[in-house]
Amino acid sequence: MTKSSDALKVAVAGVAGRMGRQLAAMVIDRGLVLAGASEVAASGVFDEDAGVLAGRRAVGVWPSPDVQEAADGADVWIDFTRPEATLAALGALRTTSVRAVVIGTTGFAPDQEIVIQAASARFAIVKAGNFSVGINLLQALTRLAASRLGSGWDIEVLESHHRLKVDAPSGTALMLGEAAAAGRGRSLGDLLAKPYLGPDAARKEGEIGMAVRRGGGIYGEHEVMFGATREVLRLSHMALDRTVFAEGAVAAAEWAAAQPAGLYDMNDVLGLGHTA
Repeated sequence: MTKSSDALKVAVAGVAGRMGRQLAAMVIDRGLVLAGASEVAASGVFDEDAGVLAGRRAVGVWPSPDVQEAADGADVWIDFTRPEATLAALGALRTTSVRAVVIGTTGFAPDQEIVIQAASARFAIVKAGNFSVGINLLQALTRLAASRLGSGWDIEVLESHHRLKVDAPSGTALMLGEAAAAGRGRSLGDLLAKPYLGPDAARKEGEIGMAVRRGGGIYGEHEVMFGATREVLRLSHMALDRTVFAEGAVAAAEWAAAQPAGLYDMNDVLGLGHTA
């Protein structure tokens, strides 16, 4: 396929990883330009075409351990790596052509979130714990349900992921917890329950509980349970293919490229709003 000279140019971080390959493949499948790719120095993939790594045709782009080189000529940087790598990339991108950044990395500490907020003065940043359209609709429904159901309804978030996932709870579970807390006019920091463990682990009214499971190759399963004395409401989502996350991230890249600098999330991309 011949690319238009004005087609969006996208660079993908961590292109040899599972998510990086999916992102690169989605960029190519949507007819965009895979303009660059990065990978850690120990990866040993620098003589492999990024398109081939993604299971697609060769695109004449080879991974680089240098973010500035990888982003050279790109409009958007997509990063699903690790907190330290993402923050380092944000610093390096300041001297490149990149004007928008999509961040799917999770597990940021509060002080790292401040760095991202500061970087949004320079870039249009779309940051989300999950880029699945279904998950983001679940987030909106969770916020709505929490706003309509009183404190007599207990809220519990359950998430399951593959055994290799390093952060817990998942960024998506925290997203859903924040949505539930926002529906009640509070922050998750105020309402999050400690793990239920030991003889004094009784649930407290109004708290939001969170449970984590790790095993096998589960892409991602999330459930928000609202439990009252006489009835239970469950809202859930299951990812059947990692492609759903790449599809949402690349759609976010296309949207972000047309936005002014600022910090956005998938509610903005999908027009779901931020209020209950």
